[in-house]
Amino acid sequence: MPLTTDLAAFLAPPAPEQSPLPPAAHPAPGVRLLRGVPYAHREGVRPLELDLWLPDGTHGPLPVVLYLHGGGWRAGTRTEMGPRFRHWSPHPFARLAQAGFAVASVDYRLSGEAVHPAQLDDTTAALGWLDARADEIGLDTRRTVAWGESAGAHLAALLALSAPLSGCVAWYGPTDLTTLPGQCPPGAYDASDPTTREALLIGAAIADAPDLARAASPVTHVHADAPPFLVLHGTEDALIPLAQGEQLAAALRQVGAGVDFRPVPGADHGWAGLADDEAERCFTASLAFAHACTASPLPPVNP
Repeated sequence: MPLTTDLAAFLAPPAPEQSPLPPAAHPAPGVRLLRGVPYAHREGVRPLELDLWLPDGTHGPLPVVLYLHGGGWRAGTRTEMGPRFRHWSPHPFARLAQAGFAVASVDYRLSGEAVHPAQLDDTTAALGWLDARADEIGLDTRRTVAWGESAGAHLAALLALSAPLSGCVAWYGPTDLTTLPGQCPPGAYDASDPTTREALLIGAAIADAPDLARAASPVTHVHADAPPFLVLHGTEDALIPLAQGEQLAAALRQVGAGVDFRPVPGADHGWAGLADDEAERCFTASLAFAHACTASPLPPVNP
């Protein structure tokens, strides 16, 4: 039986743009954490949430890092910056907050819940939520860097190529789903297999749906007005070959967009195989890039 209009309104969840923010935790010195903030409601799936890491005692609007987790679009958690950093103390997001950033680490629908472009729609909605709450929280969302690892790097690149962001940090992400099968070792990837991570993302085997694969590939969407990109990719990546990072960098250069492509010698996927100090260099280089992209507050927008 259909719900009456009044009852449907009564049962509907509160609008995320107006919901009270949760109380802050203090997971590290000088850091506030608002955990599990709903930013969007999608019919038939869990509420989509983000964790917001903020520096304590700051004045003036903060630049933003919008972080997107990896996991092959079918797993992963917004609570971590990939497996290499699980045991860092302070947490890497706390370090970013201590460096003066607001960090929004974002859930998105996984491929078992929805196919592309749902994931991009979700990250765009997260950006919209940050815009809507910017004055309340103290954010300057005009100075936003998307940052992601693996599948999250793929989404960060798509977001940076479709929204007015300040920069993008992409760690070992897939960038061209159509060429990925041929770049893997012989026999390692079957483009006709409908159960690969990429096939589950687009809802069909890569070989059967090349148009869908192209539409879901960041290289398809590069343009001259793209923000600066920092692309870090391990030379020994056995899951997403180095050639994927090379392709994105080449596509950006071809249209005249700024890109800093840095192969990471000896690194496998997720920075496996790197010594601690080398993994730290990947993080600090990315932090320096984010600082450079958001260095100066922008002037107010004229009404």
